[in-house]
Amino acid sequence: MSVSNSGTSRTSGDASTTTARPAGLESNWAILSTAEQALAELLLKAGQAHLFDGWDTAGTNDAEKHAFFAQVQRLHDTYPDGLAAYVDRAKALLAESATGVNSLDGWTPAVPEGAILEPGSAKYCEWETAGKDELKATGFVLVAGGLGERLGFSGIKVALPTEITTKTTYMEFYCKYLLAVGAKNGGKIPPLAIMVSDDTHDRTLALLESNDYFGYPKEALTLMKQEKVAALADNDARIARAANAEGRADGRYGIDCKPHGHGDVHSLLHRTGVAKRWEVEGLKWVVFFQDTNALAFLSLAAALGVSQKLGLEVNSIAIPRVPKQAIGAITRLTHTTEKETKVMIVNVEYNQLDPLLRASGSPEGDVADPSTGYSPYPGNINQLIFALSPYVATLNKTHGVMGEFVNPKYADAARSVFKKPTRLECMMQDYPKMLPLEAKVGFTSLPAWFSFSPVKNNAPDAAKAAQAGTPPGSASTGEADQYYAVAEQLRLLGCKVGKAPEATYTGIPVSLGPRVVIDPSVALNFSEMKKVFPSPDRVTIGGEATLVLQGPGEVEVQSLELEGALVLSVGKGTTVIVKDMVVKNKGHVVVPVSGKDEPDEVLLMRGYRLEKQDELRVQAPANAGRMVLAREGNLVPEAESLPVKIPAVSAIPTKPVKPQAAHVTAPAPTPATDVELEDKAVSGNCLARAFDCFKKKPARA
Repeated sequence: MSVSNSGTSRTSGDASTTTARPAGLESNWAILSTAEQALAELLLKAGQAHLFDGWDTAGTNDAEKHAFFAQVQRLHDTYPDGLAAYVDRAKALLAESATGVNSLDGWTPAVPEGAILEPGSAKYCEWETAGKDELKATGFVLVAGGLGERLGFSGIKVALPTEITTKTTYMEFYCKYLLAVGAKNGGKIPPLAIMVSDDTHDRTLALLESNDYFGYPKEALTLMKQEKVAALADNDARIARAANAEGRADGRYGIDCKPHGHGDVHSLLHRTGVAKRWEVEGLKWVVFFQDTNALAFLSLAAALGVSQKLGLEVNSIAIPRVPKQAIGAITRLTHTTEKETKVMIVNVEYNQLDPLLRASGSPEGDVADPSTGYSPYPGNINQLIFALSPYVATLNKTHGVMGEFVNPKYADAARSVFKKPTRLECMMQDYPKMLPLEAKVGFTSLPAWFSFSPVKNNAPDAAKAAQAGTPPGSASTGEADQYYAVAEQLRLLGCKVGKAPEATYTGIPVSLGPRVVIDPSVALNFSEMKKVFPSPDRVTIGGEATLVLQGPGEVEVQSLELEGALVLSVGKGTTVIVKDMVVKNKGHVVVPVSGKDEPDEVLLMRGYRLEKQDELRVQAPANAGRMVLAREGNLVPEAESLPVKIPAVSAIPTKPVKPQAAHVTAPAPTPATDVELEDKAVSGNCLARAFDCFKKKPARA
């Protein structure tokens, strides 16, 4: 690109093309650096002359002008092939959108092959057994670019508590899971990459650093920052100016920018070298998961088993989907021409599936299978498992650049005016579109209660969803579903577990009990739950009870009757056996709150807090071997709790002795015992949990 010295026009590439500089640019040309002048010419050639309208003459707001070009440079550098390519691509996609072009025209849908698993069944346990060893050969990618504003939370979403019994945040929960995987697999902790944004990078780092990374090794974690793209104001792909861009008070000197979509995670994994490094380190799989789904890992071992046994390059974890539910559907698409037949197994968005089915010979469209009541097309929840080596090979060819789409919201029937600026987007789940025909792509479908309960809606929106009969996706339902998922697994094992009555908070019905929280270090999956509860028929948990089992030590609940609250923490190198234990106390009580008297955002978005009136709290020390938590609440070494065998002796005649009253001395606690019985009321900023609303319905969309 060359810069004209005439002061009235510029010449770019094609010498026959000259464009007069707008007055705002012309009056500032002399103060611009050579690089800034080149960027200005790039914008003019791309049809963006309006960005210089109303600029002050040189000498006024010059710092703002240089900041503008710094922003343009960043947008140019971070988009593949540059800013001009972005505008050209946008023009083509916006033209298709304005005329109603369907990108799936000519494709025929069919139900793909995959595994449908029922938690607790013999077949499920087979898949889980096959996949448990694969966990140690897996890298994890957390897509965490979101703020909590939509939820009524001023922080980042991963800083929200998954539940308020323990107040464990999503970030802490994910770190605990990876630490537990490492502890159970020879100490090798899986690596974690987190995709963040400009909005969340600093806060995510601060959350990790202020909590010493929750014990997770800093060197095993990579933060990958996603850049934004320019917002578009109209069908001509004119870049939108910001009302208040990047802290600058005058929007004339700023560009409105928006996220490009979570599909950027693939290019980031390539650009940072993370995917290749993991392959060199000997990993076999990469798992992608979302920021506020606490159920994400319950089914992971089983899904890895499916990937390993079926040899899948891509495995989408899915849920049964209600027809027309607002989540995408995993679909096999075929396109045949005279020259070739193309096949891909990909996510089809819910608003595209119904017209696609009607156009391909299914006049009823997106309807339920009469035998199941669900759509035959499994619902996509954006939790993905990729085989790492073929993934790296594909990234090397494509640089991880996903296909894009545009979805403007039109303000007029002619589809010519936008309600607000739009932008090009890309989706993580579109990766299979890049694969060759022979690539093996499938899915693993599991019930929503076992795999999917995202927290994405504020209380008013969630209440509307509940009234409409769709999953609310609120903080309260996310918490309640987490309790329910653990309690239901205990029921599948054979434990007698009650259920709290349903109550409504902020217009959302939930059942917050029993509040059962089992740390990943205690049990990672269903098969490990079996080991924790070896005699399920001897375990009874009331519907309003609270049971918390925390590691890093091990727990065996042989017999327990719980009506109230029991919190058991076990140090590393210690196993606690809960035997003949009866706990009956006032426990924890769910108390409604309102904005009038509750300043805590976490509680307000739920509409309740947890009042810890009474609990039995037991802390077992580290490296104490096997200990028994007995009926009276004492911890004693297992050997001391075993019945003593008295050797047989020859019978010797004795004189009858007058019976006397029995006298029993209770054994004194051993030095290793550390038992705290809290009988006093505990005031606190706590909360409650459990709920099973929409238990059998597919996920929270």
